[in-house]
Amino acid sequence: MLYGRAAEQERLARLLAEACAGRSGALLLRGEAGIGKTALLDWLAGTAAAPAENGTTGDGREVRVLRVTGVEPEADLAFGGLVQLLWPVQDRLNALPAPQAAALRAILGTGREQRGPDRFLTGLAVLTVLAELAEDGPLLCLVDDAQWLDRATAEALLFAARRLAAEGVAMVLAGRDDDGFIAPGIPELTLPRLDFEDSSRLLADRGRAPALHSQIITESAGNPLALIEFDAARSDQPHQHAPLPVADRVSSAFRARIGGLPERTRLMMLIAAAEGRGDLPLLLRASQQLGVDLGDLAEAERTGLMYVMDGAVTFRHPLIASATYQDAVLARRIAVHRALAEAATDPDCRARHLLAVATGPDQEAALELAAAAGRARGRTAYAAASGLFGQAARLTTDPRQRASWLAEAAALALAAGHAAQADRLAQEAGELADGLAGELADGSVDGLADGLADDPATGARVASVRAAVAFELGDRNEAAHGLLARVGNAAPNSAPPEASGLLRTAAAYGWLAGDADAVRTAAARLATAVGAADPLVEGLERLCEDDAEHGLPLLTRFLEGRPGTTDPRDADEEQAVRMLALTCGLLLGDDEAAHTLASAEVRRCRSQALIGQLPYALDVLAQTHLLAGHHRDAEAAVTEAEEIARDTGMRRRLVRLGAVRARMAAIEGDARRVRELADATPPALRTDVDCALILLDLGLGDFGSALSRLDPPPPGPDRYTWLSLSTAADQIEAAVRLGQPERAEEALRHCESWARATKAPWAQAVALRCRALIDDRPEPYAQALHLHEKGGRPFERARTELLYGEWLRRARRPNEARQVLRSALATFEQLRAEPWVRRAAAELRAAGERRVAARVPAENPIDRLTPQELQVVRLARGGSSSREIAAQLFLSRRTVEHHLYKAYPKLGVGSRRELARLDLG
Repeated sequence: MLYGRAAEQERLARLLAEACAGRSGALLLRGEAGIGKTALLDWLAGTAAAPAENGTTGDGREVRVLRVTGVEPEADLAFGGLVQLLWPVQDRLNALPAPQAAALRAILGTGREQRGPDRFLTGLAVLTVLAELAEDGPLLCLVDDAQWLDRATAEALLFAARRLAAEGVAMVLAGRDDDGFIAPGIPELTLPRLDFEDSSRLLADRGRAPALHSQIITESAGNPLALIEFDAARSDQPHQHAPLPVADRVSSAFRARIGGLPERTRLMMLIAAAEGRGDLPLLLRASQQLGVDLGDLAEAERTGLMYVMDGAVTFRHPLIASATYQDAVLARRIAVHRALAEAATDPDCRARHLLAVATGPDQEAALELAAAAGRARGRTAYAAASGLFGQAARLTTDPRQRASWLAEAAALALAAGHAAQADRLAQEAGELADGLAGELADGSVDGLADGLADDPATGARVASVRAAVAFELGDRNEAAHGLLARVGNAAPNSAPPEASGLLRTAAAYGWLAGDADAVRTAAARLATAVGAADPLVEGLERLCEDDAEHGLPLLTRFLEGRPGTTDPRDADEEQAVRMLALTCGLLLGDDEAAHTLASAEVRRCRSQALIGQLPYALDVLAQTHLLAGHHRDAEAAVTEAEEIARDTGMRRRLVRLGAVRARMAAIEGDARRVRELADATPPALRTDVDCALILLDLGLGDFGSALSRLDPPPPGPDRYTWLSLSTAADQIEAAVRLGQPERAEEALRHCESWARATKAPWAQAVALRCRALIDDRPEPYAQALHLHEKGGRPFERARTELLYGEWLRRARRPNEARQVLRSALATFEQLRAEPWVRRAAAELRAAGERRVAARVPAENPIDRLTPQELQVVRLARGGSSSREIAAQLFLSRRTVEHHLYKAYPKLGVGSRRELARLDLG
């Protein structure tokens, strides 16, 4: 029976009832050790196993229960928790799509897959297998001691939990509130301590006299486990009043009980605590080396401290295992871990116990840990691999290996999206490398350091990781300058081989940070120290001098000459270059190429589990959607990028993502939203948001503000952003409307120079529109509309039509004016660009049009869809099956079908076949 948990039981019962009704949900129970989290999970499992209607749901289907418990000693063993969870249902993997089935078989060790799955695919596979199991009936997934799950398992389970929707799955996780387990996006329920009344009921049911309740309750502070243990210990420790936290006092009580057991029993308990997984065969092999056996556990079983059943050894509570382990002397713990290492048949398990045996540098243990790290890396469990490489580095006797493994640990932490950890590891590796190089130079170390001094690749990797971290979390300018400092001022043609990549990356970071001096320095050092021409760096340098005529063709050469994708774990310096390559398409005015590049990069990041790089790719993809007029698709991409950036602590990326939302809000005339985003953006990152403010000002008729922002224009890279040509056109229009065309001369020169260099039809059309405004002539307008017919940026085309229509009306050519103004109005309406709709409608009325409504038209049916429903509908309309859509969007098949079920009535259709007739924009 549970005491004082009626509200929590009701919440859990509702979650289970929802699953029985086909709706999924997840919940995280939080609380201190002994607060009753496991008891609630046990109660829920019992409720699911024996519901009111003879063990079945209302439709006769049984509730299946899957359960996994985190084990502290296995926290570094990648996917250990998933093996525990999915081993009983591995027969269901055949129902999964082949890549997902192969991913889980690789984890379970039952397939032929050599390279392990990526994290996205693993999370999707877990989601799919849970959904497949729920096809037979509601599924309850219980995760206890979540704070001790290995990170790879935790990430996969949380990935699945956040995407549960309509599968009939209830997932309940339980974790301590002081052990760092975070579950963004999962509702939480914190368990309070019991009040005096409930504590008294618990003690009364245990037969304790009421006169003694008050003292026990005071000592336990309402912690249920403490109540039970302090009550049980009263006869042995009647006057214990230690001023310790409740968990420590409970552990003290456990240690007292363990101390009263026979020595052989305590040794067997220590072996079980050190082993951690409850693996009975391994425990028996190790115990044989230490001269004890299973019979020595009998007294621990009799006292209720441990259970042995179904081939597993289990402590009644994790605190008992902790008390057993912590109370043993170091020499005995080392002896036990050595026996477990020798008895282990799994190499990862052996490596873990060798780590516990090591009390100082141990090359054998270091090599085995590094091998385990390599296996984790092969499974793309980057976080676990990073931890293992870090541990190996601390045990190795070889300074060169220590620096190399720390650098690898840093790179893997970065790939996993843990930038702060990556920075700490990279700093440690860099200090080690620099220190040994200095000692070698003054002759104070022997030849062991020779290898390190001759290993510039390690130093380059460290510098690359630290630059990436600085760009995301620190000073953006430091990213480029740190790489430049690493290369130094080498003599002509004497730079080491890695210098070329570092300088290219420095130029990329310099450009992305708006640091023209860093770009110029990188270009100069490439030309002298390396003696090699690089179209990317040279092109960026030309743009820093506002020389678009020569700079943009060089960027075109760079994009055309890019090789196929490489494994970023072997080329970390490529990350910044990849980021810049995505934006090059927009710089060149080739929106279609930019969209293709961004889509390919998103797929690459998903397939290689590069969660740290995915937000940037999604950001650029959102920009291409927005420029193409697909605002809802842009919103969906930004939403996903924001979720990832928030989950991984990428605060700067989160802020930069606001530029797309600001531009969208400016087009739609949402002044409050644009200004909120501007206020939340630091000055160093404001250029793109300021561009949105200029467009907002122009749309609302505040021409003075539009012209004064970014005046003078930002120098260097900030003049060439994804919005800069449009913004130059905005300021030209504002200057003309203010009657001050002379203030537009610099913007017009920039606009025309860029348009000539890009050769993009839409860009040349915008430049002609600007020339028409300045010269007040119709011919450039007509030429611009002809170029707009070739496609690209519908908002810009509509603005050209609006301005031309205004000119035609003023020239007393109303019939021609109405024709182009109708087209402009239709586009503005489609984009829900409210200020521009009002302007176009007013011009139409002035040109003699009747029945013009100066308002945004009735809601478009697709505007009724959520971003995810829109993604699903688009793919279904293109012919993708539910299973194929699920794989692309990281959803379960059941959730895809649920989204379609919800979308059909919103769109006025009843089937996939009818979707084909819809225009989804």
